[in-house]
Amino acid sequence: MSTIQDVARLAGVSPTTAKRALKEPDKLTPDTLARVQRAIEQLHYEPDQRAGALRGGQSRTVGLIVASILEPFFGQFARTAGHVLGEAGYSLIISENEYSAARELTELRRLYGQRVAGILLRPGYGSGSHEYLGRLRSRGVAITQYDYRPPHHDAPSVMLDNVDAMRLAVDHLHALGHRRIAALGTYHPATHPEERSRAFPEIMNALGLAVPPEYQRVTLLTEDSAYALTHDLLALPQPPTALIALTGTQASGAFRAIKERGLRLPHDLSLLTFDNYPWTALVDPPITVLEQPVEAMAEHAARLMTAQLLGQPLTTPHVVLPARLIERGSTGPPREG
Repeated sequence: MSTIQDVARLAGVSPTTAKRALKEPDKLTPDTLARVQRAIEQLHYEPDQRAGALRGGQSRTVGLIVASILEPFFGQFARTAGHVLGEAGYSLIISENEYSAARELTELRRLYGQRVAGILLRPGYGSGSHEYLGRLRSRGVAITQYDYRPPHHDAPSVMLDNVDAMRLAVDHLHALGHRRIAALGTYHPATHPEERSRAFPEIMNALGLAVPPEYQRVTLLTEDSAYALTHDLLALPQPPTALIALTGTQASGAFRAIKERGLRLPHDLSLLTFDNYPWTALVDPPITVLEQPVEAMAEHAARLMTAQLLGQPLTTPHVVLPARLIERGSTGPPREG
């Protein structure tokens, strides 16, 4: 890799003059500037922006920790956040915590080793990273959380209104006549402490409905786990007449299990999911979804991050956005009998 010293030697100038050609070209004579630019082009020289930023005491890199690299939600979030941060002169380093705070701790240490200026974080479940996050903030690393906010965390955050979204889902199915409704995941304070599963039984109870113990399973937010859970639920003596998938990836696992059992949506069973992924509108019948405003969430999170990095006041440090129910063919009245 060519260095600025190589450029200076080829152009016949000092390293200071070569650097000035990059940062303050107006201070050089046209002939000197042209010689340095020719040397840069000939050597294919590219400035080490990270090293320059560290010498100046300010990194231009932001870490982005996603929960699952396989979940399209996080891909769309990363693309939009990257565009917004790029406009502000920052680049992204992306890593994954697999919904685990213990795994997250490793990724946080790695990102801090890269001296990132801030971290956009989808927190993992558990407390394994909490102390280190506090340490990072005390060292001046800006933190913005998104999609999930652990209890008692005060870092700026962007969230879906998960409780209201789950209420939309349950009310929709209840209005169709469903009473035996199951969510593909049960709240657990350590391993599955997210708002969708926590709110589900409370919303059911408010309608005078109970969630049977045999419907309550603590599970991972993965396609394979949802596939297995769907098979288990539908094999019960009194199976649910409607399923709510907590993510679009869960929905794909549930859809696969339903098809394998030879059941028809919505004649034999209704299926509703969070996340308006493209495939949900392409299958037959198309899937009823709760659409998350992913791009708006990413834009808000990136702007909260840039405001912190620029030392600007945060007028709304915690942003909560609504979901939109899109009714399609996978939900209908329960089968009689």
